[in-house]
Amino acid sequence: MDACSSGAKLIVPRDPYDVLGVSRDASDGEIKKAYRRLAMEHHPDRNDGDKDAEEKFKEATEAYEVLRNPESRARFDRFGWSGVKGGAGFGGGFHPFDLSEALNVFMSDFGGLEGIFGGGGGRRSRRDRRRGQDVRISLRLSLEDVAKGTKRKVKLRTLEICEVCEGSGGKDGEDSIRCSTCGGSGEVRRATQSLLGNLISVTTCPTCHGEGKVIRNPCPECRGDGRTRVEKVVEIEVPPGVSESNYLTLRGQGSVGPRRGPPGDLIVGLEMKPDQRFHRNGDDLVYDELLSFSQAALGHEVSVPGPLGKVPVSIPPGTQSGAVITVHGEGIPSLNRGGRGDLHVRVQVWTPKRLNTEQEALFRQLAEIEGEPPEEEEGLGRKFWNRMKEALGG
Repeated sequence: MDACSSGAKLIVPRDPYDVLGVSRDASDGEIKKAYRRLAMEHHPDRNDGDKDAEEKFKEATEAYEVLRNPESRARFDRFGWSGVKGGAGFGGGFHPFDLSEALNVFMSDFGGLEGIFGGGGGRRSRRDRRRGQDVRISLRLSLEDVAKGTKRKVKLRTLEICEVCEGSGGKDGEDSIRCSTCGGSGEVRRATQSLLGNLISVTTCPTCHGEGKVIRNPCPECRGDGRTRVEKVVEIEVPPGVSESNYLTLRGQGSVGPRRGPPGDLIVGLEMKPDQRFHRNGDDLVYDELLSFSQAALGHEVSVPGPLGKVPVSIPPGTQSGAVITVHGEGIPSLNRGGRGDLHVRVQVWTPKRLNTEQEALFRQLAEIEGEPPEEEEGLGRKFWNRMKEALGG
């Protein structure tokens, strides 16, 4: 894949499902397994710097980065590559990963080749150990936020690169020097004799804590950590149709790692404010509408609330209490399938607790001529529950 630059031909990446060789309804486990297989096959450390293998490794990682995150996967399913370009939880859009980004993703989820096979990759494993912490926050959303989507600016107190030493951790920006204990490997090997011969144990260097370098003169501002605590503002874009089971991942928006280590991520959990008007079932909403007996018998035009404003509903004559009238496309936007859910208006016939003299007289006249309910109207309770099961897809 070629990067988009001035005068360069734009080449759209391949479909990530095709890259990983999985179906569009593949589970998270299947996606992870497919990426692990491709990443291990084309990893630069196993291919002696072969450029073709490196490109395949980066392509597989970019595809995995889209599909491993529920939000970016839903955006791709709905809009294609344009839906994930520059979106939260995805760092590339049409611009391909560079090798360091791809390696960071692989290290983050699998611990690198040394995490799978043991040994090797010491330099990259030390960089991964210096990765900054993820920051986790919660956003509380209203039903309108869910229906329209929203943008929120949040203030985070987190760790950023020290401006005095520019992240080096050394005084006046002085770089660290190679650790004399481990010779820069970050590991200490010890050989011991046993009945089976020499046994070699490998442990993290106690002097440099696995980094391979030490700081002679620590920065007075950050005391050698390379980071200072600051407040920053991050804008979070919440797509329409989310629920409390969803979360957003903003890559690289967490705390930076010590001494120029890679940053962690910002993990945004979503909470929904209760809306007493509706019962939500997936992308569908259920609303109870009270009608008088005459309105239900004669038919009536009502205006009920929806997630984006009032929705007109026509009540046909002879509507029974418990009837469900479905207004298609007036529910919550679907995060995965496109389109919108439905609004189900559940009719409840209101019976007045007290009647004035005129009302009582009219009802008595009606009672004389209306007779007994017909047999086919029996079992309305069962019909009501059947309607509700159908309305809610049960």
